[in-house]
Amino acid sequence: MSSVLSSVDQRTQLVGENRLELLMFNLNSRQTFAINVFKVKEVLKLPSLTVLPGSHPSITGVATLRGVSVPVIDLRKAIGFPASEEKNSDSNLIITEYNRSVQGFLVGEVKNIVNTAWTEIQPPPKTVGPANYLTAITKVTEDDQVRLVEIIDVEKVLAEIIDYDVTISDEVLDRSLLPHLAGKKILIVDDSSTARNQVKATLSQLGVEIIECYDGAMALNLLKQWCDEGIDLYGQLLMMITDAEMPEMDGYKLTHEVRNDPRMKDLFITLNTSLSGSFNDAMVAKVGCDKFISKFQPDRLVEVVQERMSQLI
Repeated sequence: MSSVLSSVDQRTQLVGENRLELLMFNLNSRQTFAINVFKVKEVLKLPSLTVLPGSHPSITGVATLRGVSVPVIDLRKAIGFPASEEKNSDSNLIITEYNRSVQGFLVGEVKNIVNTAWTEIQPPPKTVGPANYLTAITKVTEDDQVRLVEIIDVEKVLAEIIDYDVTISDEVLDRSLLPHLAGKKILIVDDSSTARNQVKATLSQLGVEIIECYDGAMALNLLKQWCDEGIDLYGQLLMMITDAEMPEMDGYKLTHEVRNDPRMKDLFITLNTSLSGSFNDAMVAKVGCDKFISKFQPDRLVEVVQERMSQLI
């Protein structure tokens, strides 16, 4: 399996090109699931686990990897399937890093990595309802067969296991800015409803109005529409906060398009992503974001909004 991920560190050139690579796996079911390779640190056969009494029902135990304890989440159980009945030769552990935390996902067979474009990634059908654990779907062709691949909304999975506190620290909140922030509008762009709700719950405490878009293409179309209608974009928006990876158009491509449109090129843009790694800093500089925040940091999010408001008064 190490050969599958041997070149992960060399794949960062895909970011900013509106492309991604997906690690595909199954959960001892017929469906094929996937997550973004950039969030994967390694894949290994399931090691022995230490059970922690009183832990969340979806946490099947803790693995000790090179002296570090890593919680292991039974992904089948976490997304609503019956728990994995038994660990067998097909059981694998995908070690990931999200929101500055490391965790393992217990899965079945790990298949391969596919290279695709965000334009080929679509939101899940609305008919599946808001309770689903998918952030997107796509299709891949293998052996002359078209296979539907379901991309897991890992942020939703983690939010149901980890209690994300949206309380703003007293030492961070600048109350003198609250009258200036009241009624200001912020555009949030994220394909995960969980992530949008986390940002909204944090920033609503500042009295700002939140406008939501679920992918980069939707946000760009909205911004262009406002410009076409003669709306003062800078008077309309305090800033835009965008995720990096989204169906149809990622946050890097969105930022690139905004910066290349004279009507909106000076819009203040913050990249807010669960993707980890130094490549984000390089991509922020490349595409021209103003700020970069790793999810989920309520205080840091508030600091950036307050810094932006301070620049305008």
